[in-house]
Amino acid sequence: RREREKGVMSLFGELEEDPGAGWSSEISVPDLRFERTDELRMEKEMIGLYISDHPLRGLEHALRRLVGGSIRELDEEVTGPVTVGGIVSGLARRFTKKGDQMATFVLEDMDGSIEVTVFARTLSEFGALLADDAIVVVAGRVNRRDDAPPSLMAQRIVVPGNLEQRAPEIVVGLPAGFSPELLDSLKSILADFPGESAVRIRLAGGKVFDLGQEGRVDVEKALGPLRIAFGMSAVNIV
Repeated sequence: RREREKGVMSLFGELEEDPGAGWSSEISVPDLRFERTDELRMEKEMIGLYISDHPLRGLEHALRRLVGGSIRELDEEVTGPVTVGGIVSGLARRFTKKGDQMATFVLEDMDGSIEVTVFARTLSEFGALLADDAIVVVAGRVNRRDDAPPSLMAQRIVVPGNLEQRAPEIVVGLPAGFSPELLDSLKSILADFPGESAVRIRLAGGKVFDLGQEGRVDVEKALGPLRIAFGMSAVNIV
């Protein structure tokens, strides 16, 4: 390409009868398609983040039901034990000065990431569950040192099963003395967005009841209208 820009001509290119068959700076890229898991893994290895999708896409609501909150929420002043879930990356095992094996890895969910340390006792019990790209739920304690990002000391690790089969549920909180119009709005939304997710109603006194099979909705489509009608804090996914 540099020679062409300087005006240097290719002898063989000039002698070629078919100009389209001469040398070209264009590189032919084969039309390859990888499996979703392999493609995401290679994206993460090459550029450090997922581009085309995220391994937890479609599983985030089912995973959220098993944890206490997202990793991003740990940036706040959280005290006591916490439970978070996500995908494992950068798993490294090493030995301490005492000769005990420990491990560190990065746990990443849809909102953020955190470094996790697994000491010898916990590793001996749960180490077999750890692998890069594994989806795990980690219970432990948050470590905060000066201005460094928070880290997590693992105390228990679980690999959740059947995440693909777990439909998220919606809990709608009704205020005390709700109007018939509010109920009509709820019925209309349920009718407009039928799906597989159960809807439960929580009354002001704390009583919760399920709307049954006829009240099941498509979470992705119904969540917005429900929060507009009842308020952000009144509609939760569990």
